[in-house]
Amino acid sequence: MEGSGEEFMKYRSPLVSRYASKEMAFNFSDMKKFTTWRRLWLYLAKAEKELGLPITDAQVSEMESHLEDIDFIMAADEERKLRHDVMAHVHTFAHCCPTAAPIIHLGATSCYVGDNTVRPKYYRSDHAA
Repeated sequence: MEGSGEEFMKYRSPLVSRYASKEMAFNFSDMKKFTTWRRLWLYLAKAEKELGLPITDAQVSEMESHLEDIDFIMAADEERKLRHDVMAHVHTFAHCCPTAAPIIHLGATSCYVGDNTVRPKYYRSDHAA
């Protein structure tokens, strides 16, 4: 059947399909959300390193090199097992950053990524060009 692509197997919002620009739709995408989480974990690690925690340049570099290569299938599998979206993505990021695994999300709560992803998202949407 024509037009039976994968996009028809998921919830779609008419607000997005009718009214949102490509850029606005991306602001609310999973890719934007989870790359933001990874950037937040990177910023956290850099700040903790600066404060004297035993975090190496190699760990930081490893995180920097894997900010955008997200295995969404692995993350979904982890979330089914753990029933926790943040920890699922911690494990998924740790899988591609084994050296940095012990410091990803170190000392943070789930609110660290959740709250700091939602607020900038709405700020970006209010000020989109």
